[in-house]
Amino acid sequence: MSLPQRWPAPAKLNLFLHVTGRRPDGYHELQTLFQFLDFGDELRFRLRPDGQVLRSAALAGVSAEADLCLRAARRLQALAGVKAGVEITLDKRLPMGGGLGGGSSDAATVLLALNRLWGCDLTLDELARLGLELGADVPVFVRGRAAWAEGVGERLEPVELPEPWYLVLVPSVSVSTAGVFSAPELTRDSRRITIADFLSGAGRNDCEPVVRARYPEVARLLDWLGQRGEARLTGTGGCVFAAFDSREAAEGVKAELPPAWSGFVARGCNRSPLYRALEEA
Repeated sequence: MSLPQRWPAPAKLNLFLHVTGRRPDGYHELQTLFQFLDFGDELRFRLRPDGQVLRSAALAGVSAEADLCLRAARRLQALAGVKAGVEITLDKRLPMGGGLGGGSSDAATVLLALNRLWGCDLTLDELARLGLELGADVPVFVRGRAAWAEGVGERLEPVELPEPWYLVLVPSVSVSTAGVFSAPELTRDSRRITIADFLSGAGRNDCEPVVRARYPEVARLLDWLGQRGEARLTGTGGCVFAAFDSREAAEGVKAELPPAWSGFVARGCNRSPLYRALEEA
């Protein structure tokens, strides 16, 4: 079967996010629960014989040195001793600074797709370790399963969750993750909970009070959506979401959005859509 022309890089939601401590190296200890969406970026790859790793177009505000797609491809190329190159085309649908994991998901899709296209034959564990060098959220996208996460987000336990329909609201602001985690008012001593606790209704996003205070537009989205469902912030934001039992219910609330606001409806997925593409390759 021919390889797919487009490779998905799905969004994720943090269904809750507790900051449970701070390590000596400055990183925060977390508890969170990741679930994927059947919506995200898409990537295309054109192999090159000259060994160059290029992007077909610049991403606004992102230098080539900071581009996670290029960094992922070059790290894989070096680790596996690959002589071939690639030109990467990214169709960007996920907002930057939205808490949906777009950059991390893009990097994971690069690693998994090029591992196949270049014939690297790295194991999933090797790819996840490589992904962790690029960002704490990359391993969950590499492994492709909804997961309970601890540590800085790298200790993952696969879980099976309900797969509701989500309405995700997208603010016009980009939230600084570094700014949120460096905020003096951020809660850093939340108690640890269990999966059973979460399924019984426990869990919140410790970043939400910080983001509410610093980004009034996100606060307005949370308040509006909170009148129609249980509204939560994903990651450090600024996207907010609520779960619904059906697509029709989620679309019905989306239809009520004020004209100046934007959002999308997507299905929650316990298995990354990227893995369906890999199976079809």
